[in-house]
Amino acid sequence: MSTAEIQPAAATFDVPELVVGFDLDMTLIDSRPGIQAVWDLIAAETGVPIDTDLVVSRLGPPLTWEMANWFPPEQVDAMVARYREHYPSHAITGSLPLPGVLESLAAVRALRGRTMVVSAKYTPSVVLHLEHLGLDVDEPVGDLHGAKKGIALREHQATIYVGDHTADIDGARAAGAVAVSVATGPFTADELRAYGADVVLNDLTEFPAWLDAYVLEQRLEALMRRLSSYPNMVVAFSGGADSAFLLAAAARAIGPANVVAATAVSPSLPVAELEPAARFADGIGVRHVTPHTHEMDREGYQANAGDRCYFCKAELVETLQPIADEFGITAIATGTNADDAIAGFRPGIRAAFERGAITPLKDARLTKAQIREASRSWGLETSDKPAAACLSSRIAYGIRITPNLLARVDRAEQAVRSLLTPYGVENVRVRDVGETASIEIDARLLDEVDHRPLVDAVVAEGFPAARVDPRGFRSGSMNERLKDPEKYR
Repeated sequence: MSTAEIQPAAATFDVPELVVGFDLDMTLIDSRPGIQAVWDLIAAETGVPIDTDLVVSRLGPPLTWEMANWFPPEQVDAMVARYREHYPSHAITGSLPLPGVLESLAAVRALRGRTMVVSAKYTPSVVLHLEHLGLDVDEPVGDLHGAKKGIALREHQATIYVGDHTADIDGARAAGAVAVSVATGPFTADELRAYGADVVLNDLTEFPAWLDAYVLEQRLEALMRRLSSYPNMVVAFSGGADSAFLLAAAARAIGPANVVAATAVSPSLPVAELEPAARFADGIGVRHVTPHTHEMDREGYQANAGDRCYFCKAELVETLQPIADEFGITAIATGTNADDAIAGFRPGIRAAFERGAITPLKDARLTKAQIREASRSWGLETSDKPAAACLSSRIAYGIRITPNLLARVDRAEQAVRSLLTPYGVENVRVRDVGETASIEIDARLLDEVDHRPLVDAVVAEGFPAARVDPRGFRSGSMNERLKDPEKYR
């Protein structure tokens, strides 16, 4: 069986998936103009004097409840049916998104979460509103009011429910979700707070910041709980932002004396990475070891097919195991984060999993952005450190990896970075694509700097030719050149 055929067991996490439910009317959209137009039409057709201003001032309950205020019981069902006939033609285009809607949905996405709408409105009407306004929601649910909204919220394991009505608070309570209220509907902030909302916001423009802070706190607490469950730990410490944060978190959770930072030294490690890694480990008081790894001795690594990272990570964990044994440590942790787990094919994650390494950042669902934010709050110098994958990631798949090729890439990147330092460069990659080198720099610098000196510097380090990629730096851009990536997922 090839390594590409071996798949890790189903992922386990220390925090539930983020699922955020939203009410629709007066939470996501201002549907009053469209709804009032339909009620005006009903009044004109029936001759019944309906106070449509009053109707739209108290949106939230089921349509049958409101209809019963204006028609006798035996006519309610027929009038509801008539209302729904008119609704698609008269109510949809008149409704507008409330401020902060797009940003709120995007905030959930950025945290790798899912969204749903749970409304008392007729389900087909919910869908029409969302489609008309281009609101990307994973699951639209209608025909539920008050505590009954908890049925759908529980079914989809929603952890947060956002609404403008006291009935929405009932729905959140019934599902065991955090009740977030926005004062954009019929109730004031004080009334929502008095009714029992966990969080009260003026409107959805305040939601993204609240959500970011709340979710980060939850995930950090989960991370620290997990780390605290181990008496000691070896952290595979590359010196990058993820492993640096994990190292600092482990030191906080179980004490620096119980943590060992292991930085693997090999031709694939950029020379400039080792000294900062040692300084960082020393700064938080953890023991730093620098074992030599020999991934170059593995045929699968040298062959540089799509599963190259499998052999590299296998070598790393197998090298760290004797170190862990020496210190009486049973846990070896890597800095894999939640974004890594879903980003394309990651055979290295599989290799570490098979060898018993743990992934506390991923298991706490911490994204790269959250790791950087937490690192800033902790004052870690690595918070804004650009991503720095191993040098082998610069060699096009299919080109056999040698120490000389890695050293050439390292020298070339250092030369380009030196030239661009006055411009505040963040990301530099020199990709060996065979007969030429592809130079990737921050996209914002493409039109700002002269490309000729960059090309000359790379050629001076031994490349036959070079060109600056007009698309700029893209993490994992070598994967774009890989044939049949599905084979290695």
